[in-house]
Amino acid sequence: MTRDRIDIAILEALQKDGRISNAALAEAVGLSQSACSRRLDNLEKEGVIRGYHARLSNAALGHRMTAIVHISLSGQFEKTLADFEAAVKRCPNVLSCHLMSGEYDYILRIAARDLEDYERIHKEWLTAMPHVTKINSSFALREVIDRTHVGMKPDMA
Repeated sequence: MTRDRIDIAILEALQKDGRISNAALAEAVGLSQSACSRRLDNLEKEGVIRGYHARLSNAALGHRMTAIVHISLSGQFEKTLADFEAAVKRCPNVLSCHLMSGEYDYILRIAARDLEDYERIHKEWLTAMPHVTKINSSFALREVIDRTHVGMKPDMA
């Protein structure tokens, strides 16, 4: 789908403030409220906007440690991947999980309170997941950037 400058302006405004009113959004992008509402509905129906969320601070909630975990499985058969993915979705400390190409099958980003909490997660969750043959953990020393989106430009026609 192509995005024009108005769609881009709507998306950028929502990324800055997901709670912006339709009236304020319409004013910010130079549309009437009804036209803005139609654009917003279309962006939602097309799946460009997947939802509206509050960004929480893991550190403020007591999860001050971020672990990056590389996982190797016993194979990449459809059932093996499905079993692992079902299990990883149940672990409440997993913030993101990506199927990868290369040396490891998956990369996980995990929130933990501290090293002892990560050890618990490792024992109770990661080693218990089906088909796991190798786990390699690294710990973030500092978060430098955490974007929720990439910069956008209108499509050129």
